[in-house]
Amino acid sequence: MTEIRLNFKDMCARFDATPRTLRYYEYIELISPYKEGRSRSYGPREIARMTLILRGRRFGFSLEEIRQWLLIYEQKGNGPQMKAWIDLADRQLAAMAKQREELDVAIADLTSLRNGAVDAK
Repeated sequence: MTEIRLNFKDMCARFDATPRTLRYYEYIELISPYKEGRSRSYGPREIARMTLILRGRRFGFSLEEIRQWLLIYEQKGNGPQMKAWIDLADRQLAAMAKQREELDVAIADLTSLRNGAVDAK
């Protein structure tokens, strides 16, 4: 069975990432492509890591938090990594709930001011 390998261009296209982003993730050691000369190829491990990185970014985690979380798997395995994930998720969910509350207040204030301006016309 042949292992899936993506070249640099295909990796960028698959994840809708810029070349700069991919190189930066490599620089900060989030991904480690196979290098032959100047060409890079990305195997299943890097593809999976990139999926997790982008998902983590979408949820608002910092790159350092993601890097530490991925490192836990390499050093301690799946169990400790999942515990760390739950802790990170709980913290992020609390922060997101607070942001939502703040947005609800700001929306209500802006709506009230806008409606007051319309009534004053």
